Amino acid sequence: MANGIGGLSDQFQALRLFVQIARTGSFSKGARELRLSQPTASRIIALLEEQLGTTLFSRSTRALTLTDAGSAYLTRVQPILASLEEADNEIRGSDNLRGTLRIGVASIIASRAIVPRLGAFVAQHPNLQVDLTIDDRRQDLIQEGIDVAIRFGKLPDSSATARLIGRWPLIVAAAPAYLELHGVPETPEALGDHMFVIAGPVAGKELMFIQGDRQVKVQPVGQVSINGAEVAVSAVRAGLGIAVASLPAFSEDLDAGSLVQLLPDWKLSDIEAHALFPSSQGAKPAARAFVDHLIQELRSV
Repeated sequence: MANGIGGLSDQFQALRLFVQIARTGSFSKGARELRLSQPTASRIIALLEEQLGTTLFSRSTRALTLTDAGSAYLTRVQPILASLEEADNEIRGSDNLRGTLRIGVASIIASRAIVPRLGAFVAQHPNLQVDLTIDDRRQDLIQEGIDVAIRFGKLPDSSATARLIGRWPLIVAAAPAYLELHGVPETPEALGDHMFVIAGPVAGKELMFIQGDRQVKVQPVGQVSINGAEVAVSAVRAGLGIAVASLPAFSEDLDAGSLVQLLPDWKLSDIEAHALFPSSQGAKPAARAFVDHLIQELRSV
């Protein structure tokens, strides 16, 4: 191809580089992941843009972003590369996974559920690169190149496909210092006299406590709202209020005594965790293997 990208191998290298740069937002980072120099990466992308007859990236001194054409191209290219990687892994078998597995996960799930259980998985697949993308917002799986996202809570309508990982109870907890200062609520009604750290499952929602045939509704109120679950647990440890979260989120602190479970005889609803795969492509073998591993590991939680 005159004045453009040559053979099939060069074409795939250009596409992989384009996806890496789009994902990292940096020519240098994208080049480094593919073991290329930045000048080489810039030349390859320039040739790709020349071949396509359009600009893929908007460059400035402050940021590198995809153009509208670049975003559309990324959406089409990622499934192609994923299919190629899947075909390679299918031939090799699940015990010899290669490539990169990108996992999108919230901070508290990453630190308390994923990272402690990641060692055995990466040891089993030494040729697989695992990339944890930590973000407490809900990522766009296709746009951001996420192979599997782990999410707690009710799933919104989505083009993604989901697999249930587990189901755990929601519990109420507070720090000993907070309880010493404000007293221990003995009933759900008594929670009305306490401050909550507004985050996660309680953010703007009414809680329903159940004990036998009794049901008590509580509307959490508090001065502090936090959109990051891991930071919210730190705020509860610091005595800023009471919090509601899943058992895995609190288990370490409950075992250590830095948090105390409240109203253990009352039940809140359970919360589910799902693995989400982008539906525009079949789940990558590495993503399926990781989710199988995670389900097995979380059975004891």
